[in-house]
Amino acid sequence: MVITGDTRIYGLIGDPVEHSLSPLMHNAAFKELNLNCVYIPFHVRSTELSRAVKGLQSLGISGFNVTIPHKIPIVKYLDEVEKEASNIGAINTVAIQKGKLLGYNTDGTGAYRALRAAGSDPRDKNVTILGAGGAARAVAFHLAPLSRNLVILNRTRKKAVSLALELHKAGWDVTGRGLTPQTLSEEVPETDILINATSLGMYPEVDKTPVGRDLIHPKMTVFDIVYDPPQTTLLQAANEAGAKSIGGLQMLVYQGVLAFEIWTGKTPSMKTMTRAIEEHARRSL
Repeated sequence: MVITGDTRIYGLIGDPVEHSLSPLMHNAAFKELNLNCVYIPFHVRSTELSRAVKGLQSLGISGFNVTIPHKIPIVKYLDEVEKEASNIGAINTVAIQKGKLLGYNTDGTGAYRALRAAGSDPRDKNVTILGAGGAARAVAFHLAPLSRNLVILNRTRKKAVSLALELHKAGWDVTGRGLTPQTLSEEVPETDILINATSLGMYPEVDKTPVGRDLIHPKMTVFDIVYDPPQTTLLQAANEAGAKSIGGLQMLVYQGVLAFEIWTGKTPSMKTMTRAIEEHARRSL
């Protein structure tokens, strides 16, 4: 594309961002819809978050995604936060309109759509979420009203319990526990849908997994929101156990479509965004 003075700039802030596939899918969608827009990743460390957000605002950036570790701390730098995102307490999408920073969260809906597309409806199911960070919060808030029972396991037990209490006050049956070999052995075998919302298994530590093969059963759906690598150690274990496996690429695309709509008011092609990622994966082999 040709960059001009009218080109609208979107992007991603996080630490790290080198692995991100978001530029591939968003730029492919911009090109197909003939929009004069470009999407750029920005590496922002936690100590620089405040200055980075002010800088993006001052430079006239039109919007940006937010990833690890900024999804929760960025809330305090925004002018307005959409109601669902406010309840979640985490942001993954920011639109800048008339100089104001508007926060949204598309992770929960993206995860739900990925599950439904794979034929794993969370309604009236036992769901276990590993992690209690920004992405985990979004998924938990979206699935808690639908599931029969929701369990949150996190390495820092206090965070899991705190999140569970928030959800319980809203009237949903949620339990928060520490993420330990004992709690995994007690909760995972009873789980219908297991969701990894931790960074375990993400590049560059691709050999790590939060759950071993011995706890996964064939009737389970294992959903790993990590998308780099596309086939994590956890998903490999799920396949070996005969369970249904869902990779993070599906959620990435679904939440990306929602963010794109917030920014532009237009709906991009799922096929185009997915194809851009798949073609990159083939070139990388």
